[in-house]
Amino acid sequence: MTIKDRLISYLKESEIHIERLKDVLVELKKLYPIDYDKLEDFDSSQKDKLDVLAFRFSKLQDILGAKIFRKYLEVLNYPIQDKNFLELLKELNKENIVDIDKWAEFRAVRNSIAHDYPYNNDEKIEAINYLIQNVEYLIEIKEKIEANIKRS
Repeated sequence: MTIKDRLISYLKESEIHIERLKDVLVELKKLYPIDYDKLEDFDSSQKDKLDVLAFRFSKLQDILGAKIFRKYLEVLNYPIQDKNFLELLKELNKENIVDIDKWAEFRAVRNSIAHDYPYNNDEKIEAINYLIQNVEYLIEIKEKIEANIKRS
C-alpha cells in the first residue's frame, strides 16, 4: 500500500466520524446556545447527542493529528522523520490547511470535555457551545486535505 493509499484510507475512516458529527450538529444547533438550565432539561436522546459530539470530535481530531497530517505531508514529500507535532502543524499552516492557534483551541476544548468533573459544569457548557459553533472547522481541514490529494 502506498503512502497516498494509506492517506486515502485514513480520510475514509475520518468520514465515519464526520457523518455522525453532522447528524448530531443539526439537532444541537437548534438547542444552541446551551446553558446550565437547558442542559438540566435535556432528555436522554439529547444527552446522547452531546456524547456523540464529544466522542466523534475527539476521534476526528485524533485521526487528523496522529495519522492524516503526517501522511499528507509525506505525500507532499515533506520530510517528517524526527519532526515534532508543532513542526508538522507549522508546515500545514503554510499550506493553509490548519491554523495553529485554532488547533490549540480545539485541544483545550477536547481536554475540557474529555474529563467528567461534576464541579466544572460552566467549563463543560462553554466547551459544548464552542464545539457546536466550531466543529465544522475541523471537518474543513479534512476536506481541504482530500481536495488537495485529488488534485495531485
